[in-house]
Amino acid sequence: MLLAIAALVVNRSRSPAAPARAVAASSAAAVEPGQAGARLLVNTIPFADPHAAAVRVASAANAWGGARTGREATLSDRVVDYTIEARLDPIAHTIDGRQRLTWRNRSDRAVEAVYLHLYLNAFEGEGSTFMTEKRVPGFEFRSDVPVKHGDWGHIELKKVAQQGVKVPWHFVHPDGGPTTDHTVVRLDLPAPVAAGASTTLEIDFFDQLPRVLARTGYFGSFHLVGQWFPKIGVLELPGERGATAPRWNVHEFHLHSEFYADYGHYDVRIDVPEGYTVGATGEETGAPQVANGRAVHRFVQGDVHDFAWTADRRTAAPLEGRFNVAGSSPVKVTVLFPPEYANSAAPVLKATLDALAYFSKTLGPYPYRTVTAVIPPFNATEAGGMEYPTFFTAAGFRDPTPGTLASYALDFVTIHEFGHGYFYGILGSNEVEEPMLDEGLNQFWNLRMLRERGQRLPLTTDTLKRLGIAPSMAVFDANRLMGGAGDPADGLGQNAWERLSTSSYGSVYARTAAALNDLEKRVGRDALERSFKVYYERWKFRHPAIADLRDVLAEVSGQPAAVDAAFALHVYAASKVDDRVASLVSEEVLPLLGTTATDGRWSELTEDQRDERVGAARKAWNKAHPNAKDEAPGPFPYRSTVTLRRLGAAVPQTLRVSFADGSSETVVWDDASLWKRFAWVKPVKAVAAELDRERAHDLDVDRLDNSHSRKADGRASRRVAADIGGLAQSLFALIATL
Repeated sequence: MLLAIAALVVNRSRSPAAPARAVAASSAAAVEPGQAGARLLVNTIPFADPHAAAVRVASAANAWGGARTGREATLSDRVVDYTIEARLDPIAHTIDGRQRLTWRNRSDRAVEAVYLHLYLNAFEGEGSTFMTEKRVPGFEFRSDVPVKHGDWGHIELKKVAQQGVKVPWHFVHPDGGPTTDHTVVRLDLPAPVAAGASTTLEIDFFDQLPRVLARTGYFGSFHLVGQWFPKIGVLELPGERGATAPRWNVHEFHLHSEFYADYGHYDVRIDVPEGYTVGATGEETGAPQVANGRAVHRFVQGDVHDFAWTADRRTAAPLEGRFNVAGSSPVKVTVLFPPEYANSAAPVLKATLDALAYFSKTLGPYPYRTVTAVIPPFNATEAGGMEYPTFFTAAGFRDPTPGTLASYALDFVTIHEFGHGYFYGILGSNEVEEPMLDEGLNQFWNLRMLRERGQRLPLTTDTLKRLGIAPSMAVFDANRLMGGAGDPADGLGQNAWERLSTSSYGSVYARTAAALNDLEKRVGRDALERSFKVYYERWKFRHPAIADLRDVLAEVSGQPAAVDAAFALHVYAASKVDDRVASLVSEEVLPLLGTTATDGRWSELTEDQRDERVGAARKAWNKAHPNAKDEAPGPFPYRSTVTLRRLGAAVPQTLRVSFADGSSETVVWDDASLWKRFAWVKPVKAVAAELDRERAHDLDVDRLDNSHSRKADGRASRRVAADIGGLAQSLFALIATL
């Protein structure tokens, strides 16, 4: 989502966050007091832990039906089938919907109740879990669009039936949220679903879209319709994402958590006024059916786990392109945009085509035949920067001149949102419990692509650029500066809602990218790329867990110790890296005071005698070397001592010490000690000491204290000035995009 701009470009990486709660794991059999129709269940299937986070145990080999070989009839092991009819009223901003939902029970027991997400109810009022968490100090949501009179939205179940029999339902709170939250509903089935069997539910529903405020809604005639239909939760089985028994993974809609659902097939008819341009997940099947001033568009897509669409009468003529590469089906790319952002359409198309090529080459073939990118209109920025399968929203700029921050931001948002199609879409990561697997991995791969493209983060204005002043920053350096380092409050593997703050969640983006960049330097670029290709091939369409990523990296890289150490420090824990050069001292090695025995006779060297001896030696040396420079060897050697301090986690460090004669010494600090001291005796003084000269640790809190020089060095001040300039420009860019 658009938070990636913030995570990359400014240290306010806005995104998921929420306060921790002390809540016992809820039971799926729980009945909310005062709600009629609920019954106690015989076969109780519990909810996923309300504190679920990074999974430590690898999934079973047969999880989610086992690895997809390509010989199966479908890309995924389809669990659900949705047939939906939606009629948009663009004046009232409402949707009348009818849905036929078929769900397959993959478990070994009968299921008496199923659970649906009603995500739009996050926006019905301040009593939802989403809005409750938004009021916690330290939390915010992206641009924090205020909700005014008439801006709220909701989804209402009008009718639910199973085989013609009415289905009773009531709201539940799997994470212990407020009773006023209505984002999860339990359906008590008149006919239980036997193990391995399927059932079909007929559902009538009604949406009141909110004014666009959090990934969905309307502005004027523009409608972004996301998380708009009743969506069934995921019944996880033993061996899947750490589950040891069947459980319902159906969390409330938290402030910044995103989505997780089963793969299936969608057949959706969208009824809009004639003249509205419609874009959606999947492929449109022929021309729309037009009658009585309205048009019905039909979109079909299999092997996806969500469906979103847009409709707007102001959309300009779409821009289209095609991607063709060996090993993949041809992909039609469509860019929908408003007239005011016409200059952004071509860059979005190019960035999408380039991303298709890069992700297909470095991860695996893109398996669908369409990609639709939508640029929201002016004043609907909150609808930008969001991903759905085969469909995403980008950003819009009036003048994204190449080489400017606007151009860079437009490219980055486009690449980022397309990239979600792999990590969130094809791999099916659980963005709610393990956002690192989507936002973090995606950010890392985006930066690798930008680096390969030769792109850098511009630190200039249009005026300075015209004057030929165009400083820039390497993308991984910018990532580190904007949130990749620092003192973390939460491990990368923590869930999306139990976080210290919004900024702590935002660190998932940049800090994951920095951690993986460090790991890549340690295991090697080729090894890491091979690992990610195997990860994609093995886990596509199967909802991997963090433990599955860890094990693939360890196996394929051939360096399990390095991988396990990185995950232990940064994924399963929150460890900062902060090693520094505490001091560098070079002192002459003078004759030693005291007594010595020579041929059985003892003599003493006093301080006065030493001073006399040293003075004579200096006089003789200066006479013999009248033109000697200060840093040249002298009459006595020097002992140079470097002291290192560790204020964070133990990571392998390399120290390089340079001497006045041009020589150097390199040593490795690879134990867990909190300090280390190294010393050398040489004819000349040490002039500089530097830790991590090769920049192997992007997670180091402060690189300025990694070096110590005996001479004045302006590099640090210049670096700070550049960083401040970069931050200022980044803040400007963020404000402009919001």
